[in-house]
Amino acid sequence: MNKAIQGVHRTATDGYATTATADTYVRGRPDYPPEIADWLRDQIGLRAGTTVVDLGAGTGKFTPRLISTGARVIAVEPVAAMLGKLSAALPQVETHAGTADSIPLPDASVDAVVCAQSFHWFSTHAALAEILRVLKPGGRLGLIWNLRDANVPWVARLDAIVNRVEGDTPRYYTGAWRAAFPFDGFGPLNEHHFSVGHTGSPEDVIVNRVRSISFVAALGADEREKIDNELHALIADEPLLACKDVITLPYETAAFYVEKLAR
Repeated sequence: MNKAIQGVHRTATDGYATTATADTYVRGRPDYPPEIADWLRDQIGLRAGTTVVDLGAGTGKFTPRLISTGARVIAVEPVAAMLGKLSAALPQVETHAGTADSIPLPDASVDAVVCAQSFHWFSTHAALAEILRVLKPGGRLGLIWNLRDANVPWVARLDAIVNRVEGDTPRYYTGAWRAAFPFDGFGPLNEHHFSVGHTGSPEDVIVNRVRSISFVAALGADEREKIDNELHALIADEPLLACKDVITLPYETAAFYVEKLAR
């Protein structure tokens, strides 16, 4: 068991604490749709001369999207193994160890905060108050998730394997994160949706994707092996997957933002 980090769910500290898990996260996680570039510019306001915090930045999977806007990017992440992976891959990015409840930046110092695949971990009023503190008036908080499209039958079978072991881990799918809104100081929640596919080998797109899930990575070795075996059986049994070197797993990207109100 890894040392707890105050304000961080134990599944994240246990599941993401090793370099091996961070490597699996990089291989298994999908990219984001091209439309996100326009969303970051038009809805979040990122461009040269602005500053954005990548909050819960993980290994930096989303960080290049922020860099490409021309904004100054500051990555904040509590899990050392993941932050180390980000720093090695993107040495130009300013990094800080920190949590959503304790962002190591001055008051009203940034134009935006973006949480990609992370807000469900810290969707509390305490975190929103801290995000408000570091945002300038009129600054925006962006929330982004890639979601498997379970309308596809084989993806629904994949989800059933994953969901069986989720325990009490916070997830986007439960909708619990929405209870943080509305929040005094922020305007209404604005929502956009895009489609994207994750194309690659079945081992990366399915097996490493599932291995990168916090509550799967935190399981014991025997339980992880059982899930690996179920995933390989799914691939072998599904005509759309069997004997394929390259497959595409369909995703929907959900993107939200709220604006800090001027006082």
